[in-house]
Amino acid sequence: MAESWSGEFYCVKCKEKREAEGHIEVNEKGTKMAKAVCPVCGTKLNRILGRA
Repeated sequence: MAESWSGEFYCVKCKEKREAEGHIEVNEKGTKMAKAVCPVCGTKLNRILGRA
């Protein structure tokens, strides 16, 4: 089961901070990243959380 993370993301298209819930992935460098979808415009959101 994938970890989930809810909090603030910055939407580049809306140019505003949005509250959203997403899932956590680890990239090839070992950095945890939360990924979600903007509830207003539908753009993919990404937030870097730090090292795994």
